[in-house]
Amino acid sequence: MPDHPEPTDALPGVDDTRRRPSRRPVRAVLLDFHGTLAQVEEPREWVLAAAAACGVELDRIRATSLADRLLTAGRAGGPLPGRVPPRLAELWADRDLYEHAHRGAYTGLAETVDAGIDGFADALYERVLVPEGWVPYPDTAPTLAGLRAAGVKVGVVSNIGFDLRPIFDAWGLAGLVDAFVLSYEVGRCKPDPAIFWRACGMLGVDPEESLMVGDTPADAGAVAAGCAVLVLPPADPGRPNGLGSVLDLLPHP
Repeated sequence: MPDHPEPTDALPGVDDTRRRPSRRPVRAVLLDFHGTLAQVEEPREWVLAAAAACGVELDRIRATSLADRLLTAGRAGGPLPGRVPPRLAELWADRDLYEHAHRGAYTGLAETVDAGIDGFADALYERVLVPEGWVPYPDTAPTLAGLRAAGVKVGVVSNIGFDLRPIFDAWGLAGLVDAFVLSYEVGRCKPDPAIFWRACGMLGVDPEESLMVGDTPADAGAVAAGCAVLVLPPADPGRPNGLGSVLDLLPHP
């Protein structure tokens, strides 16, 4: 007698399709932003650019040291802070629901690092608001273009406290996105199924016709909303992250 039951599909007369949940063809792809479509700029370049905006030219050794300390404190776009000071706890909890909370939380974290530069915390935060502070992954533009060519609707679904549209406008990609579903605008954060349902509603598709693509467990929460999910591996700025594989999952004529 075998140690494990024989697989059902090895038994004669069993209709395999009845055992697997059926899904309709993908009509919409929901895409996370950070870690899926783009990554924040390299930490030392982030620090150098922010200091320059304050009228200060840092040497690269000092910039590297400051970057290390600021990453430990917590950076918009990651990594998360090892510890959130009690005075920032409320802002931190609401950071993806309100613009003022997002800015206040991350400038507050930056201010825990004494850089000796006036206005430095605000300048660091400003980098996350501009296209120059982000690096699109190599497959981002081709994948968005491929989805548009295939007639598949695209929604960008992000836990975020600021508007992404100007960044996509600057990259020339806004016309390839059908809906931006941003947590601070819709009042829901991933993995809450409600944000995925809102995205599907905005795109005019059912969850069973949608694929959520992201890089975190929060993105995988779309399963609870009825969507299929693809989770990508982490990748450094400018390095391929597997996003192009989305096109391989679409039905081909």
